[in-house]
Amino acid sequence: MADSIETRLTGGHPNSLGNTIEVVEDVLAQPALFDELFHGYFSEDEVVRLRVSNAMKRICKANRSLLLPYIDRFQTDIAAIDQASTQWTLASLFSMLDKDMSPAQLQKAREIVQHNLATHDDWIVLNTSMETLATWAKKDEALKAWLMPHLTRLSQDSRKSVKGKATKWLAKLNK
Repeated sequence: MADSIETRLTGGHPNSLGNTIEVVEDVLAQPALFDELFHGYFSEDEVVRLRVSNAMKRICKANRSLLLPYIDRFQTDIAAIDQASTQWTLASLFSMLDKDMSPAQLQKAREIVQHNLATHDDWIVLNTSMETLATWAKKDEALKAWLMPHLTRLSQDSRKSVKGKATKWLAKLNK
């Protein structure tokens, strides 16, 4: 019997991809494995959850249709996971899937990303949340009005990447 996806994503250096690429290739070749990969988000192992997030972004880029039936679960079950890698992945996935979401799903995605931008301090969560929200704000004046004070606040951040991203989007949205 083959090892489970969770087992395959376990071990190695926490910042490495481990077997993520091979798992992605297997899921793309056998889409029935997607559900097992999705359930890796519920692993007790933080590294497994990080690698699942990485795999999700890769799969979304290669075959977004695999994620579509799971949008609601990303917005409920996965959004509830208190882990930075999950939160920054959701911002990326919601951006990639925005044209595939219903108006209610898009509103929920917006609320999740807004919450993460307003309440989290992880630099990658902040950067990906800013990117997603600012892209949406180009076509949404209410979102733009909500976002501008957050961008102003983050343009004073001590971290160069956060400060730079906020400053860039302030300039773009003020045009």
